[in-house]
Amino acid sequence: MEFAVINLLNGLSYGMLLFMLAAGLTLIFSMMGVLNFAHVSFYMLGAYVGYSISIKLGFWAGLVIAPVLLGFLGAAVERYGLRSVHRHGHVHELLYTFGLAYVATELVQVIWGRAPVPYKLPAVLEQPLFTLFSTTFPVYRAFMILTAVAMLGACFAVLKFTRIGLVIQAALTHPSMVESLGHDVPRVFMLVFGGGSALAALAGAIGGSIFSTEPSMAQSIGSIVFVVIVIGGLGSLAGAFVASLLIGIVQTTAVAMDQSLATLLKALGIDVGPSVPGYAVLSTSIAQLAPLLPYLAMVLILTLRPRGLLGTRA
Repeated sequence: MEFAVINLLNGLSYGMLLFMLAAGLTLIFSMMGVLNFAHVSFYMLGAYVGYSISIKLGFWAGLVIAPVLLGFLGAAVERYGLRSVHRHGHVHELLYTFGLAYVATELVQVIWGRAPVPYKLPAVLEQPLFTLFSTTFPVYRAFMILTAVAMLGACFAVLKFTRIGLVIQAALTHPSMVESLGHDVPRVFMLVFGGGSALAALAGAIGGSIFSTEPSMAQSIGSIVFVVIVIGGLGSLAGAFVASLLIGIVQTTAVAMDQSLATLLKALGIDVGPSVPGYAVLSTSIAQLAPLLPYLAMVLILTLRPRGLLGTRA
């Protein structure tokens, strides 16, 4: 019981961090049709900028200012770079954002160095929130969960109940009609790209202080974020939320399991010996196989439901 509850809570917090990253990428793809490979670079930059601001003004100032600055940077990237590439097709967009990710990594190493930086949480977030089965659950994990839930609610409210949300959704499917009504569609797309970049930077400002802030942090989590949006369904914010929670819980639980698949099968009454094909894999601990599970889940979802769990985009 203790193992299940603690891993469920840890999986929820990790899944919410994935969602904060996947939300911005999903919004950019659903509104613009751009699969932004540089998205996780804004996550990394958000962590580093938040760290630099926290040194001078404190953690909370960095948490607010870093997403705003990176949101403006994302809008500038769309306005002065991606917009001119957009008319040449998706291949050019992918190459542009792919190259931008490498540029961001090199700039981080030049400015902040290759070693991890000491991005620390404030004392109020490092305290235990409650103790369950002799295991403490820290305040910062609850803070990460609440921030992600608030972000989901804000995105849903803006898209469904505000005028700018209606304009954004209309610009996706009927851009010429929206332009004929007097709206600047390129500016709408620029705001969407900047907003998605700000969400990634917010995830970085939180995740960078909880985990490690170092130059490879974007690469280590980038592929998982793309797995999330594929499993959830390209362009589906609700699908990204569900997929983030599933991957977070499954991967966190698997990392904590020392048993092998052969041991679990033996407990079910299935004796697996060395003569069985694939015994080397079956005898490997589940914790060692944990990094593969999201990709196996993606292959399974694409095989059974290519659109993803909640995807509707063709």
